Amino acid sequence: MPYEPPTHRVERSLRATTGAKVIAGVDEVGRGAWAGPVTVCAAVTGLRRPPEGLTDSKLLTPKRRAEIAGELESWVTSHALGHSSPEEIDRLGMTAALRLAALRALEELPVRPEVVILDGKHDYLGGPWRVRTVIKGDQSCIAVAAASVLAKVRRDAMMAELGVEHAPFAFEDNAGYPSPVHRSALAQHGPTPQHRLSWAYLDALPRWKHLKRPRVEPVEQAELF
Repeated sequence: MPYEPPTHRVERSLRATTGAKVIAGVDEVGRGAWAGPVTVCAAVTGLRRPPEGLTDSKLLTPKRRAEIAGELESWVTSHALGHSSPEEIDRLGMTAALRLAALRALEELPVRPEVVILDGKHDYLGGPWRVRTVIKGDQSCIAVAAASVLAKVRRDAMMAELGVEHAPFAFEDNAGYPSPVHRSALAQHGPTPQHRLSWAYLDALPRWKHLKRPRVEPVEQAELF
């Protein structure tokens, strides 16, 4: 299906209205997985023409996604990745875990962004950062699309590495999402140390339901560190 390529429209508007010169696009991957970390990438791109074919990582084949990620490594002005572990997701809740991963990514950038463009409609980052949320920003905004691709490729590689240790779960193919092979392995072997134990999938596994952890109350930003 044809799609419009992302542009610098949002970055240009923010530069004009806020005076900001360093703007980071931020996107996450792994929010809906049953296993593995949630990964956030922060990418600063400037206003140059991006690699051909850049768009939301979900619209790209694995091969093309890897190719574009390789080009982005040297094309972006800077980028950094942050992760929250399954244990942190269980302990903090997903929103706070996303915030923690995003903070880790942003704090690794060599220059602090003046504005952050966050994919989606919910600002899970909050103050003191100046945030602009953009629905489907990974399709429409070049900086967010770059972050989307870099985050996806890195997390997929991490999950492939974990798949070597946990072969029955085929993490190299499903990246921790609930594929038929993953579901079957869970029923037979139970969750690994890479699984999120506060999630509802355990309710459907009577043999392993005793391992489920209670959902946590929302965590304030000040409590993350």
